[in-house]
Amino acid sequence: MSALTLSLIFGVAVLLWLGVQLWLVTRQMRHVATHRGRVPPAFAGNVSLSAHQKAADYTLAKGRFGMVQMAVSAAFLMGWTLLGGLDTLNAWVLEWAQPRWGSMAYQMALVGAFLLISSLLDLPFDAWRTFRIEQHHGFNRMTPALWLADMLKGLAVGVVIGAPLLALILWLMGAAGSLWWLWAWGVWMGFNLLLLVIYPTVIAPLFNRFQPLDDESLRARVQTLMTRCGFAAKGLFVMDGSRRSAHANAYFTGLGAAKRVVFYDTLLSRLTPGEVEAVLAHELGHFKHRHVLKRIVSIFLMSLGGLALLGWLSGQSGFYTGLGVQPNMGTPNHALALLLFLLAVPPFTFFITPLMAQVSRRHEFEADAYACQQASGADLAQALLKLHEDNAATLTPDPLFVRFYYSHPPATERLAALPLPSAAT
Repeated sequence: MSALTLSLIFGVAVLLWLGVQLWLVTRQMRHVATHRGRVPPAFAGNVSLSAHQKAADYTLAKGRFGMVQMAVSAAFLMGWTLLGGLDTLNAWVLEWAQPRWGSMAYQMALVGAFLLISSLLDLPFDAWRTFRIEQHHGFNRMTPALWLADMLKGLAVGVVIGAPLLALILWLMGAAGSLWWLWAWGVWMGFNLLLLVIYPTVIAPLFNRFQPLDDESLRARVQTLMTRCGFAAKGLFVMDGSRRSAHANAYFTGLGAAKRVVFYDTLLSRLTPGEVEAVLAHELGHFKHRHVLKRIVSIFLMSLGGLALLGWLSGQSGFYTGLGVQPNMGTPNHALALLLFLLAVPPFTFFITPLMAQVSRRHEFEADAYACQQASGADLAQALLKLHEDNAATLTPDPLFVRFYYSHPPATERLAALPLPSAAT
């Protein structure tokens, strides 16, 4: 494939990527705005008009913001690639770092410079989302100091963990021959499995406080449920989610002996013990049906395919010139290949999003059914309604937007699928 052909294909893919996203968000906003004035009949007895309108307004605000961010992201992508942004950065880093520190340092510096610039470009969007949208709709509880501290901690963790991994991958790309991608895949798998072990005990506590669940009655109820479901975890913890946001959640994390159940304090303050048990039973359903394992396997398989493709593309000069870069083929350019690949992939993989979303929604239905077997279905229904209201999730999403993006079924479908005659009343 010639460089010109690749440039044309990529340019068209970016335009389609942007166009489809804007079209879907426009549909969503129009649909939500149309139904803003009336609570859907299935929820009339449980959701107030003010809560319904708050969710609609929150959805519309996120939609407007998302459209701007999509357009800017597409412009940045074109700037980095076809308009020569990455080529300019590469030439500068190559001239500055290569003579002083050598090939590996040049490649590390190139990736570091790219990530730093990209992060700085994203900062205004993150700040606007946090201190404008989330704040205006009553969700944000972060101070600017905490927001900055989180950003600096994230940067430090990324450097400490990511730099050695990047160096190893770049070394493999240059030293492991034509099958370097297979070795790199093995390293990537090992890294992700290790992360599942160290994240709950080392990384997450850097950002939040985790305290053992001290409600003895609830603790006993949860442990009885977990025993009944054949699930063992190292501990039950409450996270200070309210320190940053009013959103509520619960999750499992960890691998092996590091497995733990984490409840947001905002969740516990809102749900009854029976509703907490039902939410936990839903999460246990994911483990019972091996959804987590299936997700890990699918990610590993997709990463294997992606690395194999990168292994082939990195040796094609048209891959570089077609994406706006003039490589020095006499100088190791593995970092350049890696960055170009990461930039070029999203416009193409975007179109498999509906398939992944469909699989995820099916898993949610299965987990709900399991929860109704192990706990009260009525409690699960009430918990879902409360979580939808507390998180300002719209009850009237556009059906096509749902099929394309939603990893969880919309409330109407989800409650209707519960094995309860009155689940949605």
